[in-house]
Amino acid sequence: MEAMKTRSLSSVGRWVNEVVSFVVFCFLDIVDSLLCVLYKTADYLLEAEWKPCYCLSPKELITTTTKGNILVSHTNGESKILTVSPLQQQLSGRSKIELEEISETLYSRPSLLSDFSNLSINNLTKWLVNGTRSHSECDEKKMSKSQGRAMMKSRLTVSFTFVEMLQGKIKPKKLSRQVSRWSDCDCGFCTCWTSTCVKDQSLFVQTQFPKGNTGKEDVLFIHGFISSSAFWTETVFPSFSKSNYRLFAVDLLGFGKSPKPADSLYTMREHVEMIEKSVLLKHNVKSFHIVAHSLGCILALGLVAKHGGSIKSLTLLAPPYHPVPATEVEPRQYVMKKVAPRRIWPPIAFGASMACWYEHISRTICLLICKNHRLWQFLAKLITRNNRTINFLIEGFMCHTHNAAWHTLHNIICGIGSKLDSYLDMVQDKLKCNVVIFHGRDDEVVPVECSYNVQSRIPRARVKVVENKDHITLVVGRQDEFARELQEIWKTSC
Repeated sequence: MEAMKTRSLSSVGRWVNEVVSFVVFCFLDIVDSLLCVLYKTADYLLEAEWKPCYCLSPKELITTTTKGNILVSHTNGESKILTVSPLQQQLSGRSKIELEEISETLYSRPSLLSDFSNLSINNLTKWLVNGTRSHSECDEKKMSKSQGRAMMKSRLTVSFTFVEMLQGKIKPKKLSRQVSRWSDCDCGFCTCWTSTCVKDQSLFVQTQFPKGNTGKEDVLFIHGFISSSAFWTETVFPSFSKSNYRLFAVDLLGFGKSPKPADSLYTMREHVEMIEKSVLLKHNVKSFHIVAHSLGCILALGLVAKHGGSIKSLTLLAPPYHPVPATEVEPRQYVMKKVAPRRIWPPIAFGASMACWYEHISRTICLLICKNHRLWQFLAKLITRNNRTINFLIEGFMCHTHNAAWHTLHNIICGIGSKLDSYLDMVQDKLKCNVVIFHGRDDEVVPVECSYNVQSRIPRARVKVVENKDHITLVVGRQDEFARELQEIWKTSC
């Protein structure tokens, strides 16, 4: 009887969550559209230029800008203007961008109302019934052909027909020394890259070398989404102060003290090539261990794909791997719905959905938080009595641009995250190095099953689930223990 009552309450809770979530996100769909108009007006008044967004942009805009643009045509005749990053051209020397580097989730995010309006009476019933189940089970159901066509008409489209480069518009140039937008922070910390990193166009890298630079082994640390190198340097680095390892912790492109180019698309290629340029080439790193957290795990796998023979060990913390069913016709959309399920509960799902589904609402969040991070940091210092851990976490969370976070979220987490199978198979089939995965049992950002999903593709990988720890406390608060675990991994690596 007690079990039945518990199941009943749980079912009611899920129903309430579904209904309230539907109402809230329908409202947010409308708010985001209104904010689109507001930001276009503000951009024009403050910067004397209409800034294209990932809502529908008129084709005529492409003839009025001197920046390097590409015209993306869709199956329904609509057009989209994207900017090719000068940074990307400088790194690779290419004259056009690879289509696969851009995730369609950037501009193909159907509103909840459009999804709902295309449901038949039978599917409506199924939708309501499945509201008592996990949202992922509902997503995995195959759509009929007629429903698929109706759904495609209700969104900005998913598939491209071609990408056309406008010749003569793209002129390689150095990284812009200006803050990307008026809504971004212009403090000394956030813009320090304009006077430092821009000289050699590299990432900000924090290093720790043994005395005399006599380190025999190199270790690359890659932080997660909206974080910074301080996630490592303020935690595990002090534990290796007397070791013989050369440690490198990067601020990823667009985050921390690294360059934040306004016209970058923050693709996998850009992120990986900037790490290569800033660490591997600059410091003559030939073979190395990798330690990566969350988003960094995806970038680590990208490095493995290019430098497999140089990897001595691979340590992944909370890898965001959501296997895509073979029958899924929209893999990136599938991953986006896994990462951001458009639910108000738990709160982390609500926050992820706000950041992922709504370009202009997420820009507003960055305007309120990132642009005013000095105020929030000051208040945090007062409340926590200048707690060092809280301060570096807040700094890493707030010191980025909306452009960097938005493109990295979609092009890396959703775009590359939808095709991690090939990367993981490469690790399994072509690499012999140790693979160890850590995950906090209480992690609400990346579910524990993601690590077991990785292990299913790499059977030799060892998964260690840390009890009573979440996405952050997996490292923060247990840094000494984690440092010892890392040292054991490195010692036993080939």
